[in-house]
Amino acid sequence: MKSEIDWRDLWAKDDVKIWEHLEHVEMAMSKICEHLYYTFDTRLARKGAILHDVGKAHPHFQRKIKPIGFVSLAEEVKWGYTHRHELSSLAFLPAFPREEWDVLIDMVVAHHRAIIHDAREGGILDLVDRDRRWMTQHLQDWEEWHEYGRCILQYFGYDCPAISREEAAAALWYAVSYCEKKANGWSRWRGLLLAADHFASAYTFQTGSRLSRLFKKPDLSHVNARQGNELYPLSKLKIDDSRPHTMVSYPTGSGKTEFLIRRCMGRICYLLPYQASCNFMYERLKTLLPFDNVDIQHGTSISLGSRKERSERLAPSLVGASVKVMTPHQVIGIVLGTHGFESIMLDLEGCDVILDEIHTYEGITQAMVLEVVKTLVRLNCRIHVATATMPRCLYNAILEILGGVESVYEVTASVEVLDSYDRHTIHLLEDDATVPGILETAIGGEMKCLLVFNRIDAAQKAYEKYEQMFKGVPVLLIHRRFSRLYRRKAEKRLQQLNRKKVPCIVIATQVVEVSLDIDFDLMLTQCAPLESLIQRMGRTNRTGRHPTVPVYVLTPVGSSWPYNKEILERSYALLPQDGEWHERDIQSKLDALYPSLNLREIDSHLIYYNDRYGIRELTNVRNPILSMMMKSDCFTCILKEDESRYKKAGWQQRLMMEIPITWGIIKGNRLEGTQLSVGSKPFVVNQTKSSHQKMGLMLKEEKSS
Repeated sequence: MKSEIDWRDLWAKDDVKIWEHLEHVEMAMSKICEHLYYTFDTRLARKGAILHDVGKAHPHFQRKIKPIGFVSLAEEVKWGYTHRHELSSLAFLPAFPREEWDVLIDMVVAHHRAIIHDAREGGILDLVDRDRRWMTQHLQDWEEWHEYGRCILQYFGYDCPAISREEAAAALWYAVSYCEKKANGWSRWRGLLLAADHFASAYTFQTGSRLSRLFKKPDLSHVNARQGNELYPLSKLKIDDSRPHTMVSYPTGSGKTEFLIRRCMGRICYLLPYQASCNFMYERLKTLLPFDNVDIQHGTSISLGSRKERSERLAPSLVGASVKVMTPHQVIGIVLGTHGFESIMLDLEGCDVILDEIHTYEGITQAMVLEVVKTLVRLNCRIHVATATMPRCLYNAILEILGGVESVYEVTASVEVLDSYDRHTIHLLEDDATVPGILETAIGGEMKCLLVFNRIDAAQKAYEKYEQMFKGVPVLLIHRRFSRLYRRKAEKRLQQLNRKKVPCIVIATQVVEVSLDIDFDLMLTQCAPLESLIQRMGRTNRTGRHPTVPVYVLTPVGSSWPYNKEILERSYALLPQDGEWHERDIQSKLDALYPSLNLREIDSHLIYYNDRYGIRELTNVRNPILSMMMKSDCFTCILKEDESRYKKAGWQQRLMMEIPITWGIIKGNRLEGTQLSVGSKPFVVNQTKSSHQKMGLMLKEEKSS
């Protein structure tokens, strides 16, 4: 690096100078500090925002970000070492009072890498252990480039006298000693710097204008538009109760969403079990909260709406949105300690969190969600739980976590209300031989038909069959293995079919069970656990347009996957044959099906257990095994036809090509060797776009039997 380079010309990113990026981070830091639940020293936080990337003035970083072309062997040897710019930043600690160093180290030293056991061995203690020359390398050419750092600090109003190499080295050794003494716990200061840095990096030169939208309390004045409507009995109930938490047990379609939103007092985080449900809830919340920034977040963040709408929405992984719609898999980092968990905890702290249909989680996921609730309580969140089908054992467990009746406003439907929801008759089918005739009669009667399958491959086969059988009738397939683009189109068409008074057939999987405000006239479903069957029933005769509507349930035969075979058989045995389904009997049936709560043992994987933290401050857990075992859609794939376009596209275009999948699907279909190194690092699938648009992803699911 030549000495005549002006400090204003040093790069932080491909298109952002160091001083510009630090200016953006400082703006974000000031706004975030002002509004978080926890009170930070804003003056000190701003210092960390400025200091954190000053080390990018180091010649190693500048050579890396703006390659100079041909590099000789001698230069490769000279510069071929691991350089962490955050460590070079800490060499400027002497510019600040000694009593501020500890907090500044907390903010700066691990904003990219954990201090130890980093996946790339790039943490400060990793480097100390494995490279005896780390100090010399991070202070290479110090006498030249540290003048740039001084100019940057002085630009932001911090007096920075000349710092000798010896003083810089002493500061770095102090940072090493400080990190070596770190106890277990979590660092709010690290989370704060991450939050501000990520926001500024996402919006760069738009940071200032975007900040005006952060931390706004949602306007709830339009939420109870259904007030007094007989179809929505919860709209008649008052929300006034001094207890912080809420548990609502009411039938599907009774207005639980609106009631719980009315109970909220601050920013809202809405947790739903399925990614597809997040999209539908996003559309509902845009109607309920038309003047607020409704931010949607799930496994792989998706951008919805027109180009203008996309440009107006906050990036979903960032702090401060008025409302977020997410899956629990987006927040499990707060119990597993994945990278960035501190920022998530700061953002959630003191907020209202709505957990919709918490009964749908099972096994490891159920145990994990309960641990998330425990953490949210420790973070002073107000928890609001909605369910139509929760076994008493699970209800009592959540009630205890929330502090019991002294802390929880319980709202339970009366027998009279339950009886008013007797809107279905159950008909058990030994096989699917009579299904075509049932559908033909229904279509002739101008009925909208919903078919629900437990597995995607079964839904795909049914779609092929009935699309051919009922030509001229709209037939729609919807499940979670479509690309973002085609899933969005399917969701839009589903809402259109729901509004039209014409016969149609919609074939779906479990994605229709939660938070879909759709209303069909007939349902045919594979047998599922009782609570899932009840949720599926709630997508028919939702508004009580008919005295009753028929629900046909197929006898469970063959593979029970993804469900437990015994649970399926016991659920089926609890159903009436050609009889009316009574809502007042649901609770006793659920309690008979689930007499006790059998939680999976996960304590050894948690960062907090037995009332103490088991993770060291300024560190995080690499690739926690439980996140893989939860079978969440935390990986993506793309079609082979999209590979070239994906590599050249921007992040918004890439998102629309991505298809969510699990690790089990990757292994089961031997996709490991197809992974790309750009974007979200998707795996590549050999399937034509025309086939995918119609059927969705055609891969083996995680089990075949």
